[in-house]
Amino acid sequence: MGAQKSIHAGKAKIDVNVDFTHKLCTSLMLNTFSSAGNPLSLVIGSLCIKHPNLFGGSEKLDVSWDKGLYDSNILIAYRRPRQECRAHQSFTVQHSFSPEIRTHGIPMNNFSRSGSGGVNLSRLSVGMDLKEPVSSKWSSTSSIKFEHVRPFNDDGRSISRDCDGFALTYSGSPHDSMVVLKHESRFAKANDRSCFHFNLQIEQGIPVLSKMIIFNRFKFAASKGIKLGPTLLLTRLTGGSIVGDMAPYQAFSIGGLGSVRGYGEGAVGSGRSCLVANSELTLPLNKVLEGAVFMDCGTDLRSGYFVPGNPALRQGKPGSGVGMGCGVRFKSQFGHFQLDYAVNAFKQGTFYFGLSNLAS
Repeated sequence: MGAQKSIHAGKAKIDVNVDFTHKLCTSLMLNTFSSAGNPLSLVIGSLCIKHPNLFGGSEKLDVSWDKGLYDSNILIAYRRPRQECRAHQSFTVQHSFSPEIRTHGIPMNNFSRSGSGGVNLSRLSVGMDLKEPVSSKWSSTSSIKFEHVRPFNDDGRSISRDCDGFALTYSGSPHDSMVVLKHESRFAKANDRSCFHFNLQIEQGIPVLSKMIIFNRFKFAASKGIKLGPTLLLTRLTGGSIVGDMAPYQAFSIGGLGSVRGYGEGAVGSGRSCLVANSELTLPLNKVLEGAVFMDCGTDLRSGYFVPGNPALRQGKPGSGVGMGCGVRFKSQFGHFQLDYAVNAFKQGTFYFGLSNLAS
């Protein structure tokens, strides 16, 4: 169903990964994005080129391209060697496009799926990251980036309004531009009986030009794992909020894999704020197989009304939701396989299938 290959060209390394595995699973969750007739639309995979010593001074260059059925992401990163006690610097250029189903997707099948709302986003960002040296259990990264966001329809034409006539950008024009300062702090602690992780992201929009977006956005994620005999109980709480100027695509979306299972991507809600809680209990069945039961819940804290155009209300999203289910995890030499079945509050069931840590 897929292939992986590493090629060495001098000091450079090229990793090629072409995978057809997710095609069926993805097509069951989303409506087809307009690329029918294009042979490349059937290919899912990634291409990665790495050079460890670009100019002879240990400068690193990474070029990666990840392609899905309906999205694509290109990242170019140049990393300078770090001196002792100095922050690690990297310069990045990134371009991506994808269907904007999180905010503008249409809930279907009792909210278990999200269909395309005909809105897609093209994002271009150029910036610099500063990664501070790890101190004890803390690490942090600061960055400044210029971002250019352009909505377009399924035919590839730029648009500034959705099908109901509401603006898709903050400026009201076919694109938004912004300069964003971002700081991310991470904390991790683990022992034989428990583990704890905390992540905090803060973004600030800087008005370099008059039409640029001015906002402050924060998001946090805290997770705790505790061993109870042979079982592992993992709980996770995520949330965030945004104040100031806002475009609809900046809304926090709730629903889908990684949020509230049992719902389609963004089918629970999209608001200025959000809060999502996940709990999962896993039990080893044998050396390679684990069983799991889980429950997810999330809410937009009644902030969907404050998103420009109120897309959540127009699409009939409930604003809060609960999903629960069970699954199995299988570990093999080829990778980790995960199968979950979740039921939402409308008694609609959904299967989720995942692959991770694939062997080379």
